[in-house]
Amino acid sequence: MQAAEPVALRLIGINDFHGNLEPANLTLTLADPQGGRPLRVPVGGAAAVGGLVKALRAGAPHSLMISGGDLIGAAPLVSTLFRHESTIEVMNAIGLDASTVGNHEFDAGAAELKRIANGGCPPPQPDAVATSCTLAPYTGARFPYLSANVFDGHGHTLFAPSLIREIDGIRVGIIGAVTRNTPTLVTPSGVAGLRFIDEAEAINRAARHLKAQGVKAIVMTIHEGGELGPPSQRGDWNDASCPDAHGPIFAIAKRVTRDVDVIFSAHTHQGYRCVIDGRVIIQGTSYGRGLSVVDVVLDPKSKKVIPSQTRTINLPVLNDQTDPALRERLAAALPEPYGDVLRSARPDPAIAELVAKYAAVVAPKAAQPVGLIGGSFPRGGRADSPAGRLIADSQLAATQAPADGGAQIALMNPGGIRSDLDCKGAPPCTATFGQIFTMQPFGNSLVVMTLTGAQLKALLESQQRPGAQEATWLQPSAGFTYTWQSDAPAGERVRDMRLNGEAIVPDRDYRITVNSFLAEGGDAFTVLTRGTARTGGGQDLDALIAYLKGAPERSPVPTRITRLP
Repeated sequence: MQAAEPVALRLIGINDFHGNLEPANLTLTLADPQGGRPLRVPVGGAAAVGGLVKALRAGAPHSLMISGGDLIGAAPLVSTLFRHESTIEVMNAIGLDASTVGNHEFDAGAAELKRIANGGCPPPQPDAVATSCTLAPYTGARFPYLSANVFDGHGHTLFAPSLIREIDGIRVGIIGAVTRNTPTLVTPSGVAGLRFIDEAEAINRAARHLKAQGVKAIVMTIHEGGELGPPSQRGDWNDASCPDAHGPIFAIAKRVTRDVDVIFSAHTHQGYRCVIDGRVIIQGTSYGRGLSVVDVVLDPKSKKVIPSQTRTINLPVLNDQTDPALRERLAAALPEPYGDVLRSARPDPAIAELVAKYAAVVAPKAAQPVGLIGGSFPRGGRADSPAGRLIADSQLAATQAPADGGAQIALMNPGGIRSDLDCKGAPPCTATFGQIFTMQPFGNSLVVMTLTGAQLKALLESQQRPGAQEATWLQPSAGFTYTWQSDAPAGERVRDMRLNGEAIVPDRDYRITVNSFLAEGGDAFTVLTRGTARTGGGQDLDALIAYLKGAPERSPVPTRITRLP
């Protein structure tokens, strides 16, 4: 039946959830509505996400919940231990309507992603940490995955490029795509045989197909993003001025057909709400800490979105740890009806119960002590981080013996470090398996290879990508130091490389340890694909646990990279 009046449709976006089913210590820094210092607000957890979604849906006659990808992968133990079935089951219960694939959906390869989508219980893998079908047979996602720009070896998209939902007689299309850089962001063997094409071209092709079916209202969800200006200029995540908005998503949006009305973005874990050339581009941070809301109005005659009536907002996912006075303070500053939504939203008890069942299975393993630490190991920092140095040192220790590869240097990619290792209380603190697993959840193996000194320099020079504002820092192990001259020309930034105080010689061979992701050229460190005399090692997680157990206490150590302006 055709609608006689304009039709309101609420679009609810979530991105980069990464299996954060429990709130843990998740926070979000928000501007103080009363003009004080920025507020650090406790947020997150699947139950709180479900409660906010329920409150948003209660206030809208029609709604669709859409994911921007990375629902799974690089996740805490409560997701990874169950091969992420727990996260998909929770999203089924919340009522997710569609998701694009993200790069982390490919962490375990396309075949495993297909299983995640379609269901099934594979046989146990020897010595694997993760298990399948722990609580019940796994039946798969009750929402469709989309992938307009991912093609298999037969020239077909891995998943459907788009879907159509009918809202009060009006057809609405949803197109999904993922960053074309995915092959450089996951283990290359995991995407072998797949082809990732230009995002805008694929989206425009899918939009033309939707238009041919009479669809005139189109929403795009893409696992690619951007950011605003430097921290001092970014403003609030609902700052409509979007100061200095930059990054791949904004370049892609310029090339995407105007038939696409709304763009949900992801991947960069940023919060922004932009309207550029009359079109919404929005992202709600990550880990289930925020949701993006786009309220559109559909014209019953033209079947199109009425741009002038679109409203947008990012909302924090407040949980039971949020002080009621703070909740009211934040709600009172929001335009209605969003303030009332924030006031009324409470964690969904059914979702909390489901998460608790999985958490109960995880708890004994997560609580197992693995060693003592003499302080916290954050993963941030301008150069190599304390967490990165710890992991690199553990990988060097695991591969240093001649029988294990004879490594002299280990290098760790920052993207593989998924959380800080916090010392909770007065040091020394006990580090648990759950903490270590959350910090390094990918299950990569170690690879020792030979690089010449010249190749090692070329590898480090490639940390600075053309057009990037900041280098992608490889984290070095003990004994290896160098100077980085930021303002030097490309190819001349790395100076004074030394191993145990001796200068690195360009034509001398050195044994280098990296994880299997890097060894295959991950994160675009392609120099590593040219390493020779490769020796396979154990798991990165096992190396870190052994390193922590191998000393009475491990404490943070100073940086090994000298930064010059």
